Amino acid sequence: MDLSVVVPTLNARDELGDCLSALQRQVPGAEVIVVNGPSADGTTGMVQKRGDVDVLVEIADRTINVARNAGIERATGTNIALVNHTLRVTADWAEAMRSGLDRTAVVTGPTWAGGDVSGSEIKSERRQIAGRDVTYLNPGNAVFYREVLDSLDGFDEYLNVGGTRDIAHRIAATDYDVTWDESMAVRSELTADGGQQRTDRGWKYRSLAYRLVKNYYLRPTVFRRLCGHAGAEALEEFRSVVWGDGTPSNWLGTGRDVCLNTVRGIKDGFGARRQDRAPRRNPNGITQRADRAVAVYDWR
Repeated sequence: MDLSVVVPTLNARDELGDCLSALQRQVPGAEVIVVNGPSADGTTGMVQKRGDVDVLVEIADRTINVARNAGIERATGTNIALVNHTLRVTADWAEAMRSGLDRTAVVTGPTWAGGDVSGSEIKSERRQIAGRDVTYLNPGNAVFYREVLDSLDGFDEYLNVGGTRDIAHRIAATDYDVTWDESMAVRSELTADGGQQRTDRGWKYRSLAYRLVKNYYLRPTVFRRLCGHAGAEALEEFRSVVWGDGTPSNWLGTGRDVCLNTVRGIKDGFGARRQDRAPRRNPNGITQRADRAVAVYDWR
């Protein structure tokens, strides 16, 4: 199979080494592209010494969607996989990927926490929004027909978080389908609640508002979703105050941050919708800039 694997990384040299070794074992012959941006732990030197990386792209921007796009634009495969640098593909990953791509244009699967399938960190999630059936992708484990990424112009670089959820909405607006395959799994050495970073609430709601408005306009279903998410979070924070685990000032500060970022996301979502009226809904995609890379090492 003509496959390119894009691995964005940042300050995780040892985990990246394990990820690359697993790819070499399970999908030998695949084109491997590492996008490093910008690490300060010796990642560049480590990658340069390996013989199983085809391209190393150094970028200055720490945004994950910039890293994804920088790798995609240098990939030559007709199929492109995105794998998180802290994860390892499993023994069944390659066969499940091939089988899935025989049926649909996009395939994604779970992350096993601590290497145990019973402790899956990321599971299948589907929603119906404004008549679209949306299958969300595992951000660290997905493979696409190249034509899908080309038609959508890659990922939206406005987003610091939620890029794979945004592209799932945009895929749902096309004729392409997504398959969730439990066998196409990646493994994390962390337990389900270990080592996970807490998402910045401001960006969480800014991203949510932006991608919903950009993809669906501010229709009643979108408004209900925004209010529902914000209301649930406010109730959770209020309970922490009642039980003494939080303070009223933190609760109010969080509420202000959520409200301000939701409004900004709505405004920027309207702007993005005006900028790109095409079905791809991506005014910040791969073709919009050519200055992502500060250095490229190509050993192909």
